[in-house]
Amino acid sequence: MRLWVPIIGPLILLVLLGGAPLWGQEDPEKSKAQEHEVPGAIGTTEVCPCTAGPLIADTAVPLEKGKFAVQPFFFFKFTGGLFSPSWRRISAGGDYFTFDTLLKLAYGLTQNLEVNLYLRYRHNWASNVDAPGPRGERSADFGGFGDVNFTLKYRLIEESQWCPTVAALFSVDFPTGHYFPLNPGRLGTDSTGSGVYASYLGFNVSKWVKPFIFYANLWYYTAITSANTQVPHPVVGGTRVKRIHGRDTWMLRLAAEYPLGGQGPWVALLEFYADWDTGRILGPKANSLSPGAAYLGIMPGLEYVYSDRLAFVGGVAVDVAGKNVVLEYTPILSLVYTF
Repeated sequence: MRLWVPIIGPLILLVLLGGAPLWGQEDPEKSKAQEHEVPGAIGTTEVCPCTAGPLIADTAVPLEKGKFAVQPFFFFKFTGGLFSPSWRRISAGGDYFTFDTLLKLAYGLTQNLEVNLYLRYRHNWASNVDAPGPRGERSADFGGFGDVNFTLKYRLIEESQWCPTVAALFSVDFPTGHYFPLNPGRLGTDSTGSGVYASYLGFNVSKWVKPFIFYANLWYYTAITSANTQVPHPVVGGTRVKRIHGRDTWMLRLAAEYPLGGQGPWVALLEFYADWDTGRILGPKANSLSPGAAYLGIMPGLEYVYSDRLAFVGGVAVDVAGKNVVLEYTPILSLVYTF
């Protein structure tokens, strides 16, 4: 029962709030916001240029009621090392690569409420590993489905000449990816999920300040359940199963778009991202086997808006600093199509 209490409450609240924003209500016929398009602010005659939207950050303007959008993402993650506890770059102990395919399905449920479903497939490769497996394995690979995510995004404040769009976000991860038990001979590549139900609570903000479009997200992640892991047995030798209660995490995302030539179709994109672990607010005390992590990075990108229904976007995310975390370079490609 503890699992569903933090999930059902926000779901019921958002559904009951339903149609109109809490502030800045607008006639539905005048609100033509799409997932990849920011409307002009109330009280102005100009219309914000259509864009694909950021890759890492999230938008604040929900899809128009009854609209449906499909957006696949392709992540090519190259491991460049590790960040030590003192924020220094050290060796990763091998060569690692991950290919992630993420499919986002978005639907405008009401005028101000958007629902999202994220489906993931992940394939990991490891080679030239310093610490071989039990049979001397130095390379391995494994692929499988990752965790499924369901998200609700509700617009609280509609953008006006001086006020940004503000949306509340509630999201849940379902542990559909493979996490436990892991095969030592696969060198960690068979981990494609987190092993826990987890929730995200936060706010998305966006504002068109001609000629730029700005985005900001602040989310709080917490694991609702604990996960199993294998640890050495202190008495009889071998290993035993231990329940791990992970740390909570603050997540910050910032982005800015600049339509080249004023109206595109090319749009310059720059994003900043940062995560940092904290103690747990609710439930058992964190007992993670690894120390708290933190990292930050930037992602320059470029968009091409083919039409108001179809747009393409690509970029390269670069982790620039961190501690107790993997250093990655990640080219990302995506397109969004709205029906």
